[in-house]
Amino acid sequence: MGDDTGRGGIRAAQVVPGRPELARVVDLAVEERPGEVVADGLLAGVCGTDVEIVRDGFGAVPPGRDAIVPFHESLGRVVSAPDGSGFAVGDLVAGVVRRPDPVPCPACAAGAWDFCRNGRYRERGIKELDGYGMRRWSVPPGFAVRLDPSLGDLGVLTEPASVVAKAWRRARLLWEHSHLPARSVLVTGAGPIGLLAALLGVQEGFAVHVVDRATSGPKPDLVRALGAAYHTDVDQVTADVDVAIECTGVTALIRGSVLRASVTVLAGITGDQDPVPLDPRVFDDVVLHNKAVVGTVNAALADYRAGADALARADRGWLAGLITRRVPLDDFTDALDRREDDVKVVVDLA
Repeated sequence: MGDDTGRGGIRAAQVVPGRPELARVVDLAVEERPGEVVADGLLAGVCGTDVEIVRDGFGAVPPGRDAIVPFHESLGRVVSAPDGSGFAVGDLVAGVVRRPDPVPCPACAAGAWDFCRNGRYRERGIKELDGYGMRRWSVPPGFAVRLDPSLGDLGVLTEPASVVAKAWRRARLLWEHSHLPARSVLVTGAGPIGLLAALLGVQEGFAVHVVDRATSGPKPDLVRALGAAYHTDVDQVTADVDVAIECTGVTALIRGSVLRASVTVLAGITGDQDPVPLDPRVFDDVVLHNKAVVGTVNAALADYRAGADALARADRGWLAGLITRRVPLDDFTDALDRREDDVKVVVDLA
């Protein structure tokens, strides 16, 4: 079980990257792995990466296999744990996605596997390791995060919250180094990552401005319920902006973020295989105004814990508004079809 396998007779989603017609639910017969935290899978969150794996062939299957168990956003309840692991039966947990490379590179050796330099890392549900889309899974204790029990199903938001926590950590290092009094933030995109970025910004006491093209549905209401401002165009943001968290990968919004903010964290992927034009004035603006632009993806264990803490402090009713659709395991492929009012779609494993 765990990083390479599951447990005999466990129901699981299974996909062949790039072959959506072969997606199915199977009984996964695999061996146990001693010393790991074993959890009943409750929910698995779905994101664009999962769609890219199933439909576009992104990612890599485990060695010697032609299929992989998908989904890297997890929520489980502990059914057994090794003595001294720090986990107990009944704990609500989320599993970490990335595993360090076997060499390891200097970053992985320091526990910063999200900065892996040689590309030999592995990732649950993405690269060479089965994911959390199964009714029972396990992880080594060092790759599990205990959650506030009052979160319940909302704990499935831990992985995206970890990505946002890392984005804020990187931004904070940059503005503190520059002696900038950060007060306001621009968040572009009101998907799960953007909304959670806005949540953490509000928790930190920032004036938050969110830009998204949606004019109806749950997104505008979720932003305003935080006490943040909602805009449908970046030009509508007239306030000064100290920090920008760009979550869309849309070229115009990248440009707008960099031009408006002193520190910009890019958390979105363009998905474009062709060159994307970018106004050269953006580069001049970065140089002449000592601006900082960084990219971020994945997260370290400290970011998972920070994300879990942010969720624990959040209003439960607001968090519940992010989960807009639940799909049973047997129909997991339905979760890959995006609907107009979707924010976060989850697969119900139980």
